[in-house]
Amino acid sequence: MKILVTGGAGFIGSAVLRYIIENTKDSVINVDKLTYAGNLESLDSISSSQRYAFEQVDICNRVALDKIFAIYQPDIVMHLAAESHVDRSITGSAEFIQTNIVGTYTLLEAAREYWNYLDEKAKKAFRFHHISTDEVYGDLPHPDEHNGVLPLFTEQTSYAPSSPYSASKASSDHLVRAWLRTYGLPTIITNCSNNYGPFHFPEKLIPLVILNALEGKKLPIYGKGDQIRDWLYVEDHARALYKVVTQGAVGETYNIGGHNEKKNVEVVRAICETLDELVPKSTKYAEQITHVTDRPGHDRRYAIDSTKMSSELNWSPIETFETGLRKTVQWYLDNQKWCENVQDGSYQRERLGEIKEL
Repeated sequence: MKILVTGGAGFIGSAVLRYIIENTKDSVINVDKLTYAGNLESLDSISSSQRYAFEQVDICNRVALDKIFAIYQPDIVMHLAAESHVDRSITGSAEFIQTNIVGTYTLLEAAREYWNYLDEKAKKAFRFHHISTDEVYGDLPHPDEHNGVLPLFTEQTSYAPSSPYSASKASSDHLVRAWLRTYGLPTIITNCSNNYGPFHFPEKLIPLVILNALEGKKLPIYGKGDQIRDWLYVEDHARALYKVVTQGAVGETYNIGGHNEKKNVEVVRAICETLDELVPKSTKYAEQITHVTDRPGHDRRYAIDSTKMSSELNWSPIETFETGLRKTVQWYLDNQKWCENVQDGSYQRERLGEIKEL
């Protein structure tokens, strides 16, 4: 089976490609624009495989996409290419509209034209898997403000995006569903919780805190740090995505979560405690924690109900937050060169997403 993966040089995309090459007999075509967050070094372990191919292409480029479909003739598309950082979307929303909405539309149309010319057997087997986020649902009641059982995001939760990023992803989800309903293109959607693990670009919370801590820099926490996220180890996610695209039903949505709800301040303190053990110094890393002004529209709580994944596809996460975090911290300790290489001058761990007074 040939699988075309967009955004394969990114954090989750590279985990998906590594999983497929290392655990299946399928071939993969990595289609990536190579923006600041895309790094082919994340694929060094599989780049020499005869089942791996790379094409540097922007998903907004229809001509280039048509050529890729014609040359490689994939059986499956896994669409992960996206601008994905909420903070960046606050002060630079145009890129998110272009890539996440226009890019998804362009890819859908290229896939639809290709699919239309397949024979009936191939058309029936074809899948377009759109990988999305739990942020499209907005936020959930917070334990500080809610009595009783706290609800979770399910596949039936209404959309209520809060940021330009989540609004652009919600828009792309709607496009994918419309291309199934209107044109019959066999699509599947997954919405996941916060991913973490090796090869994560250091603008995101966990790698940012690890690297800042090691360099003695401040560890910034937005507001009180009481925002709650459900943390999903990226390799568990990659395994889930392959299961969905190979066993999931056309037209279905599957929510993928890690079953690990943590306050942001708890995450930062857990990283500090792990570093205290692995790389001890004269003072505690937690002394570097500093609270900064919260970002605009910051959702209070995300949490996913993965019952459907468990009951229908027999998937559940392997890693607990504790085991996954320890693996993640150790990976960054062992791969300082990768960290240096991805910070090429375009991003130096400065704060993003601040709205400046005009």
